[in-house]
Amino acid sequence: MIIKEIKIFSQDVWKNNLIVKTILETQYLFDIILIQELSWTMICFISSSISKEGDELVGVLNHSNWITFFRNSLKENDSSRVITYINIRLSFFNFSLCKDIFNHRNISLILFFNNNSIFFLMNVYSDSSQSALKYLKDTEANINNILIMTRLQY
Repeated sequence: MIIKEIKIFSQDVWKNNLIVKTILETQYLFDIILIQELSWTMICFISSSISKEGDELVGVLNHSNWITFFRNSLKENDSSRVITYINIRLSFFNFSLCKDIFNHRNISLILFFNNNSIFFLMNVYSDSSQSALKYLKDTEANINNILIMTRLQY
């Protein structure tokens, strides 16, 4: 597969998991799905030595046809607001999340290889304070071959 054939879908889901689930189940003709303003929800309870009921496991929606990339944080109020789903049929591109270049809750930078070249996908969510755009402005990084960069306008 060559890059010009990749189909990308981008959507702000306004923290609605039903929208995410619908997108993942219906937009299978797309190769990459970029989601902004995702919702972190309780998935299940996991065993705990402290609590009889167990501890809540909080996460994002997964789907068997999609590889999920997001920045994970243990800090409260620092959960990622962007997520990227890659169709499993593209797994041969060896996608990888680049937290070492940008580590911000509103930015997702993913690299992949094609024809011995490195390419990047960037998903940027612009909140009301435009924190991601300010972070990008203040962070020096020389990145070539960015295929897409998205953000919302307020």
